[in-house]
Amino acid sequence: MDKTWMKISNRKDKAYELGVKNFLKFAYSQKVENQKIPCPCTQCNNFCNQTKTVVEDHLLTQGIRKSYTRWIHHGEQFRHQNCGDSTKHGDGEEDSDTEDLNDMLHDIGTAQWGDNWAGREESTDDSLNANHSDTDNFLKLLEDAKKELYPGNHFYSKLSFVVTLLHLKTMSGWTIKSFNALLEIFRHALPPEATVPKSFADAKKLIRDLGFKSEKIHACVNDCVLFRKENEKFDTCPNLNCKEPRYKMAGSRVPRKVLRYFPLKPRLQRLYTHKEIASDMRWHKEKCVHDDNIMWHPADSEAWKYFDRLHPDFAVDPRNVRLGLATDGFNPFGTMSSAYSIWPIYLVPYNLPPWKCMRNPFFFLSMLILGPKSPGNEIDDYMEPLINELNEMWLGVETYDAYSGKKFDLRAALLWTINDFPAYAMLSGWSTKGYQACPICMVETTCVHLPHRKKLCYTGHRRFLPIDHSWRREKKPFDGNVDFRNPVAPLSGNEILDQVQNMEVNFGKTKAQSNAKKRKRSESGLNWTKKNCFFELLYWADLLLRHNLDLMHVSKNVSEAIIATIMDIENKTKDHWLCRQDLKDLGLKKELHLIPNGDSYIMPHACYSLTKEEKKKVCEFLNSIKYPDGFASNICRCIKNGQFQISGMKSHDFHIFIQRLLPLAIRGSLTKEVRQVLFELSEFVKKLCARTLHREVLEELGQKIAVILCKLERLFPPAFFDIMMHLMVQLPAKAILGGPAQYRWMFPFERHMAVLKSYVGNKARPEGCIAEQYIDKECLTFCSMYLDNIDTIFNKPE
Repeated sequence: MDKTWMKISNRKDKAYELGVKNFLKFAYSQKVENQKIPCPCTQCNNFCNQTKTVVEDHLLTQGIRKSYTRWIHHGEQFRHQNCGDSTKHGDGEEDSDTEDLNDMLHDIGTAQWGDNWAGREESTDDSLNANHSDTDNFLKLLEDAKKELYPGNHFYSKLSFVVTLLHLKTMSGWTIKSFNALLEIFRHALPPEATVPKSFADAKKLIRDLGFKSEKIHACVNDCVLFRKENEKFDTCPNLNCKEPRYKMAGSRVPRKVLRYFPLKPRLQRLYTHKEIASDMRWHKEKCVHDDNIMWHPADSEAWKYFDRLHPDFAVDPRNVRLGLATDGFNPFGTMSSAYSIWPIYLVPYNLPPWKCMRNPFFFLSMLILGPKSPGNEIDDYMEPLINELNEMWLGVETYDAYSGKKFDLRAALLWTINDFPAYAMLSGWSTKGYQACPICMVETTCVHLPHRKKLCYTGHRRFLPIDHSWRREKKPFDGNVDFRNPVAPLSGNEILDQVQNMEVNFGKTKAQSNAKKRKRSESGLNWTKKNCFFELLYWADLLLRHNLDLMHVSKNVSEAIIATIMDIENKTKDHWLCRQDLKDLGLKKELHLIPNGDSYIMPHACYSLTKEEKKKVCEFLNSIKYPDGFASNICRCIKNGQFQISGMKSHDFHIFIQRLLPLAIRGSLTKEVRQVLFELSEFVKKLCARTLHREVLEELGQKIAVILCKLERLFPPAFFDIMMHLMVQLPAKAILGGPAQYRWMFPFERHMAVLKSYVGNKARPEGCIAEQYIDKECLTFCSMYLDNIDTIFNKPE
C-alpha cells in the first residue's frame, strides 16, 4: 500500500486526502463502520480509540504521526503479503507451510553461502563446505523440507509438520507428555509411511540443525576463573588461594559449575537474514522522525548523538547495531525459602522501531550465570566471553543483508547497562553502600549516620537549588546549617578510568579472599571495588551514559517508603520511635521529639501520618477502583481487612500507585503542605515515565525535583531519606542522556525472567532446563516469522 502521502505536510493536498481515505478503507476492511479504532494522529498517537468520523477529522486537521510507517494497530501483519495482501497464488491454492519454510531455508543459505548457493549444493566449492558439520546439517534440513510427510501430501513436508507442531506446543503451553501422546495418535491415524517423529526429543533434534546453539564453559566453583583459553587444560583452579578441582570427582568429566553462553555474533547476523527485520534495523535513521527538542527513541538521546559524533565511521552505516545490557538475579524455584539465584545477562538492540524494540522476540539472552549465590564482583570473570565478542563486533563481521541483497561488515557497540541498584555496584565497580553510596555524587555525597536507628540518611539537597535561593540560608527547617555548595558535576569515563587504572583485584570467593576484602578503605578514600570489565571495550571510556539508574526500582522504593510512612506500617515505616530519638540528638523538628510520660514516652502525631479514619478512607478508595485490563493487578488484595494496612504490592503496583493513585488516595487527608509536595512528586514521576520526552520539560523537572526534595526535608524526618530517595535528583539528567525510560528500565526483563522460571522442569538442573528451552523457543520464534497459516506472536490478533 502506498504510504508516501504520510510525508506530505500540506493536509489540504488532494493526495493527502486520498491517502487518508485509503487508510480508513484499509483499517475498516475487517471491522464494522461504527467500531472505534486507535487514532494515529499526532495528538492521539494510537492511545485513544475514536470513531471513523473522528479519526478522519483528526488526520485532516492535526496530521498523521509520520513515524507510524507500519500500521500494526490497524490490521497490517508482520510480513508483507505478495499479491494484494492475499496468501493465494494464481491457481487459487493457498501457500503451504512447506513453501514458507523453503523461504526460510533460502534466506539462511543465501546468508551463509551467497546468492547462488542452491546451484552449488552438490559441488565441492570450499565456500559451501568450509564447515562440514554445519553444511551437512543444513543439507539434511533441505532434504527434510523437500520430503513429503507421506506420499500424496503436498501441504506438509517432514520439516514443516514438525515445526508447526512444536510451534503450537510452545504457543499453547502443551506438556511434553501431551505432545508425545499427540504424536502417538498421528502415527496411528496417518499412513504407515508418514514420517512422524517418535517423541518430543526426536522432533527437537530436527530443528536444532538450524544452528541455534549455546556454549558450555566450565567455571571455578568459587568464581575465580573460567576454564577457557590459557586455563582450558587445567583440572584445578589456577588461583593459588583456591585450587578447587574443576570436576566433581577424580576421573570424572562432569564439571562442578558451568556458564551457559549464547554467542552474540550469529544472533545479530540472524536479524539481517529476514528481509522484513533487516529493513527495520535501519528504522532509527531512515524512518525515525527526529526533532532536536523531542525524544521518543534512544536515537534521539544525547548519549546516542554524542557517540555518533565521536565515531562517524560507525554512525555512517545505519545497520551497525547499538546494544544495551541488562541483568538481575531471580530464584528459579519460585519460593523464597530456597536461597538460590540465577543471573541471566540480556542484550537488546536499539536499532528497531518502538513497537519491536524491548519486545521479547527482539532481545537476546547472552548468558546464564549459575547460582546458588550472586556472582557479586566476580561477574567480570563471567563477562569475559561477551567482552571479547563485543570487541570483535566493534571491528566488524561480514554479514549478509537480506534487504539489500549484499554483504557488509556488521559492527556493534554497547551503549549502556540496565540494572537495579545492587547490580549497579556489581557492573560498575562502585560500591553502592556506605557514606559514598551515590555513584554520581561519589565523595561529595551528603550522608549522616543515625545512631539510634543505625541507618544512614542522604540529605543535603539544597546544593541542587539555584545559588540565590532563599532556602540555602535557612537553618532550622533543615540540618541546622546554611548550604552554599555547588551541584555535583559527574565524572567522565576517562576521569573514572584514571581513578581505577592501577587497581588490582583477585577475583574469587575463597575464605582467604573474603577476609582480605574486609579491609579498610583505600588511601584514595573512594568506594571503588574494582576496575570493571567494560573498560576493556575500546570505546567505553568515551560514553556519556555508561550505567543507568533503573527508574522502575527507584520509583518502587520511593513509593513503598511513602506508603509505609503515611500509613504507619509496622517494621516498614520511616517514622520509628528510634528516629524520633535521632531527631532529638540532631536538634531538629522539636515538635516531633518524644514526650516523657513516667516510665514511657508519648510519640507526637506527625503531619505526614494519616489518622485512623483517614487510613480507612484510603483503603476504601483502593478497594473501590476498577482498572482497565492489563493496567494494574488487583491492588485491593493487598489491603489487610480491619488493620487498614497495605502489603504485598508488586513493583508495577507501586509504579501505578505513585503515578495515578497517590494524589487521589490522599485527597482531603494530611496537611496542605504534605499533600502538595506528594502531588508534585507524583507528577514528577509521571512526566519522567512519559513515552515522549521534551528536553525543556526534563530541564524543568531537574529544577523541580530539587525543590520537591527540599520540601520533603522540611517535613519528614532524616530517616525518610534513604539512597533511593536521593537518586531521584539524578533521574532527569539521566533521561536527557538516555531518552525515554521505557528503553532503560527492567520491566521487560523482569517479566521475561518469569518466563525463564517456567522453563524449570528438573529442579536439580535449573540452568540446563532454561538453556535448552530458551534455544528451542528461539528457534521456533525464528521459524514463525515465515509461517502465515497459523497464529504466531507476529501475526496473532491483538
